[in-house]
Amino acid sequence: MTALDTLSLTVLFGGLLVLTGILSSLVALRFGAPLLLVFLLIGLLAGESGPGGLTFDDVRLTYMVGSVALALILFDGGLRTRFQTFRSVLTPAVVLATVGVLLTAAITAPFAKFLLGIGWTEALLLGAVVASTDAAAVFLLLHTRGLRLRPRVSATLEIESGTNDPFAIFLAIMLVEFLLLGEQPWLKVAASLAQQGILGTVLGFAAGHGIVFALNRLNLAQGLHAPFVTTSVLVLFGLAQSAHGSGFLAVYLAGLIVGNRPTRAHNTVIVFLDAATWLAQIVMFVLLGLLVWPGRLPQTLLPALVIAFALIFVARPLTVFVCLSLFRYSLREKLFISWVGLRGAVSIFLASIPLLVGLPNAQIYFDVGFVVVLMSLLVQGWTIAPAARRLGLALPGVDESARRVELDLPGQLSQELVGYPVTANSAFLRRGFLPPWAKLTLVIRDERVLTLAEAGHVREGDYAYFLAPPEKAQALDRFFVRMPAPTKPDRRLLGDFFVPGEVTLGALAEIYGLKVSSADLETRLSDVFSARLHRPARVGDAIAVGPIVLLAHEVVGGEVKTVGLQLAEPDAQASRAISWRRILDRLRLGSR
Repeated sequence: MTALDTLSLTVLFGGLLVLTGILSSLVALRFGAPLLLVFLLIGLLAGESGPGGLTFDDVRLTYMVGSVALALILFDGGLRTRFQTFRSVLTPAVVLATVGVLLTAAITAPFAKFLLGIGWTEALLLGAVVASTDAAAVFLLLHTRGLRLRPRVSATLEIESGTNDPFAIFLAIMLVEFLLLGEQPWLKVAASLAQQGILGTVLGFAAGHGIVFALNRLNLAQGLHAPFVTTSVLVLFGLAQSAHGSGFLAVYLAGLIVGNRPTRAHNTVIVFLDAATWLAQIVMFVLLGLLVWPGRLPQTLLPALVIAFALIFVARPLTVFVCLSLFRYSLREKLFISWVGLRGAVSIFLASIPLLVGLPNAQIYFDVGFVVVLMSLLVQGWTIAPAARRLGLALPGVDESARRVELDLPGQLSQELVGYPVTANSAFLRRGFLPPWAKLTLVIRDERVLTLAEAGHVREGDYAYFLAPPEKAQALDRFFVRMPAPTKPDRRLLGDFFVPGEVTLGALAEIYGLKVSSADLETRLSDVFSARLHRPARVGDAIAVGPIVLLAHEVVGGEVKTVGLQLAEPDAQASRAISWRRILDRLRLGSR
């Protein structure tokens, strides 16, 4: 019975620790604190040297939890990466994720060697431990502070942090093997690297397509799709690692494939993985905090602080400037990417490997890694948002988050049900039009479900549900929250899009990001045709408005009643730019 009581108390205290971490995240989000720092501190306070007084030294359990957490984090990162985004910054991001990791480790190594009095291999291992960046912490901080980065910068950071983990893990494990087994021929090292990369790529590619096939073909019970995907990820990770391939690379590639294929229950999988990923990270960082013994930290505190600042202010900036020197990044972009070198999950996870295998002085790697992550979260974590604004790389934020509800429809993959609360300041309510691929299906008003005939006009306070293609659903956010005009038209909102001729240029500017002077904001699209053509309009007449082409779709008595919108080709934009300026000039002269 004593053993059962001990087990029950362990479950109780473990659950309380995780629950404390979850609830404390609300406070962290409120004040913009890095969440990983909160979880680490909770584990630290609950540990043997803290008020909690819990004794914990199970490195094997910590490593296992860390492996599961990293597998889920990397799969989730791949799942959210669009191939279009991936291709646009593939080369610079991969250079940062490979050459950048190696350079960061190499530049950090001399500081570690001379400050800690260790050998070059040990110093390079310490550099590899802290060489990779933490994507989850960076983007969570940006999103909770209401920031949106410029697309190229955001995509570069996303791809780099998603792809540098496998390389950093391989480098660290290779150096651990060097220290355990002695120096090995570089040909053998290259063969091992090739084996891990090839096996990880093949297994990840095959598993990604297998998961897509299973989701779309197997008749799984409702609610089992997300657990099936999560379990498949862990099976893939274990299989790849057992076959001496890169499990971390395999799960990232599998996520990339699943995220870019139409699948059933796609949004259910994403929501479930969000919860699973954060729970795994909470458990991982609480355990890592428990492993830290504050009484031992002063022995290496000063060298660790110097290494942390050398990494932040020397190694990371030098690496970024060297790696991006061949690409067209501005000075501000390079400075910001240099600053967003936030260390987190992978660094402390790698710092636990020397403890697991029993390397001499293994505690040094863990203690220094802990201090480096702590300082990175404190110094960089709290200043990412101000740095983005100061360097002019932050786009204007959104007034509020889009409370979008997405529901998969069984039996097909081309449409899903998307719902929004209708607010007074939404473009949908003020402008009264939507893309043609979004079909209003039902309205919820005063807790009653209404058909379109029963609802009549949609009102403030209603909940409107639309049928829309899954890949375009996110584009609807712009119609239901107050968002700044985009820098360029969103292709997902154009195509075969028709609006009434009474729609104003101001409405199009708000939705599509057109540059229109304040004097022309209330000009109707039908008047644009009249001023430009000097004759009654005919069906098929086309006029360029910046990057958008207006097409006369329905004409009654020479007046355009319905206008189609298309994205202009670059040549068409250039050739019609002068005509567009003349249109506005004539409209202003005609109104005098």
